[in-house]
Amino acid sequence: MIVVMKPNAPEQSVNTVIHIIETNGMTAHLSAGKEVTIIGVVGDKTKLDTRSIQAMSDVEKIVNITESYKLANITFHPDPTVISLKHTSIGPENMTVMAGPCAIESEEQIMSAAKAVKEAGATILRGGAFKPRTSPYSFQGLGEEGLKLMQQASLETGLDTICEVTSLKALDLAVKYVDMIQIGARNMQNFELLKEVGKAGLPVLLKRGLSATIDEWLNAAEYIMSYGNSQVALCERGIRTFETATRNTLDLSAVCVLKEKTHLPVIVDPSHACGVRSYIAPLSKAAVACGADGLMIEVHPDPACALSDGAQSLDFPEFHNFMKELKTFTILAGRVY
Repeated sequence: MIVVMKPNAPEQSVNTVIHIIETNGMTAHLSAGKEVTIIGVVGDKTKLDTRSIQAMSDVEKIVNITESYKLANITFHPDPTVISLKHTSIGPENMTVMAGPCAIESEEQIMSAAKAVKEAGATILRGGAFKPRTSPYSFQGLGEEGLKLMQQASLETGLDTICEVTSLKALDLAVKYVDMIQIGARNMQNFELLKEVGKAGLPVLLKRGLSATIDEWLNAAEYIMSYGNSQVALCERGIRTFETATRNTLDLSAVCVLKEKTHLPVIVDPSHACGVRSYIAPLSKAAVACGADGLMIEVHPDPACALSDGAQSLDFPEFHNFMKELKTFTILAGRVY
């Protein structure tokens, strides 16, 4: 439920409504926009006498939210959320590009990748230190050593960093070294991990599960937000369908749907979605046209020798050309990077 205050409602009236909500054992979330102030109510609404609130002269209306997710709901928070990192932000004004190798393999590899993607215009370095692979015999990542290398790359280039965590142990390590946490598709509904990520305090990129509906995805974000972390971005990375021509099926309609349902930023990962290097550029341009707030692109100094996902990784010259081509589309979309 939300309480919509009248335009220019005085602070005293807003505080009175918040006091009524909290004294009845519920939580109030204030969203003070440019034109309207909204107070979100989370908890058992049966305890609240809504008629007394509605009767207040500075209250415009009370709206019930039918969706199970509240904090992630655009009705609850009409203005787009902007996620602030050390050196950049993710939101409606810019086009965020996260780029780097699927897996951190060595100091030379991650340092060269960081310098190359920085030069091309990316603002966030991605890299995997913990790799949840389909086969237990595949490369599983460097762990803490990989995180240390990411931190070093950040210090030398000024890029913010993002790394996937796969367990509570990995989370405890990652928060010491990186600027943003990624929850991968396989862990989208690992609710215990989501709760701990909510408590950790770092911004979070939540990838869509392989077969998750959009509502299930938004409820996963709600888990993180309900534990105190409002800095959540959603990442469409392809879903599992009957089609075998690509690794997954990139659901670009999800970007449009999310823009109507949530205030959270939306990132698109065409690399994991298609699994084919030549499809990354056209899918990225389409994502920009659909309203995505950013892209996640896999970049490797030598994709043919990559220990993970080489077939969908761009080399440095390819990424440079990709970013040059993308600029025209971002300008048309009214964004910068």
